[in-house]
Amino acid sequence: MKKIVLFAMGLVVGATALAQEKIETTVAADFVSSYIWRGQDLGNVSLQPTLGIGYKGLSLTAWGSVGLTDASDTKEFDLTLGYTTGGLNIGITDYWFNSGLDPDNRYFKYDAHGTNHLFEANIGYDFGVASIQWYTNLAGNDGANKDGKRAYSSYLEVAVPFKLSDVEWTATAGAVPWATTSYGTTGFAVTNLSLKATKDIKVTDSFSIPVFGQVAGNPCSQKAYLVFGFTLQP
Repeated sequence: MKKIVLFAMGLVVGATALAQEKIETTVAADFVSSYIWRGQDLGNVSLQPTLGIGYKGLSLTAWGSVGLTDASDTKEFDLTLGYTTGGLNIGITDYWFNSGLDPDNRYFKYDAHGTNHLFEANIGYDFGVASIQWYTNLAGNDGANKDGKRAYSSYLEVAVPFKLSDVEWTATAGAVPWATTSYGTTGFAVTNLSLKATKDIKVTDSFSIPVFGQVAGNPCSQKAYLVFGFTLQP
């Protein structure tokens, strides 16, 4: 009996200690005028919810996107497992889109040659004054290279945050290192140049709404975009 009591007390103490370690939860939603991703146009006005949980640098995040004005816009559901320690971060993402190799858009179909899932690994480092990220597709509905084989499509991005007046800015440059149909490139190409500004709009003393605007261009496709959005987060 004493062992049972001690075991129960250990569970209570362990649960209390775990709670004190601050398990972080994220619940948020972005509303954007256009869904622009790495220099690619994936849709018009969209709702993009986020649900995440984090503990001691380890995180699991669910993210989605659905078009609000055009039924043919991209529908997306992503799951990302990541780990951050100091400035270093690594992760793997399972993307799912309502387009790809499976015309029936089944989420639980993981057939290597018939799935709408795409698996991507990433590694990066935040130096404070700038951050760098590398992404590579490992499996699933990846694009093809010039020979028609899996491209292992990759993307390199450098972001520089800065503050001007009372507005937070981020300048970003992204490039695809080799040919892939996923990004529409025939070799090394700069696919994303963007400048984003974010400002908190105070609603009450305890609640504000981050509002952002972004100018983005894709030199490879010769396209340019202007995006407006805001974030709701309790």
